[in-house]
Amino acid sequence: MKLLKSYSLKIMLLLFGLTAMTANAQDARLSFDRLSGLENKAQDVVEVNIDGKLLDLAKRVMVKVNDPNSKKIGQAISGLKGIYVRVYNFEKENDYNVADVDEIRSQLQSPAWERLANVRSKKNNQKVDVYTMFTGEQMSGVAVVVSDSKSIAVVNVIGPIDIDLLAEMSGKLNIPKIEIERDANQQKPKN
Repeated sequence: MKLLKSYSLKIMLLLFGLTAMTANAQDARLSFDRLSGLENKAQDVVEVNIDGKLLDLAKRVMVKVNDPNSKKIGQAISGLKGIYVRVYNFEKENDYNVADVDEIRSQLQSPAWERLANVRSKKNNQKVDVYTMFTGEQMSGVAVVVSDSKSIAVVNVIGPIDIDLLAEMSGKLNIPKIEIERDANQQKPKN
């Protein structure tokens, strides 16, 4: 009887651990429900959902291609669970309800998310927010929200990403060049 209780306890702990890991990965997924109404107002709409079998296929192809850069990208995304993108471009300024975008930003205010960047520009009322989520020491999600007077873009990546490897790949394979602009008055970081 003690042996049965011991196995039952271990199985329950294992199931609890798996449930907690799954819940953490799911916490990184943003809800885009508020944005769905913008499709009718927007001039251009981009919706990308890459997850499940499609993402697994992309990861397998990237590491098998006979190109070292593609293999590096495959390594960088090997742990991803999903990539979700929404982009809405409007013909006229302020043609969308700012509360819809603020609802996305409010999801990122939970203690699980850490803000990396917060940029505000009065030109075109541009706002850029970049957040990461960590589970222990491992990154479990990234969210980027960009809005201005005529457009909204939201990117949500779920799963660990090798940022150093992606930075190394910037400017290659259509990955945007990662450059950090500095004001003339701003000091460069000391090495």
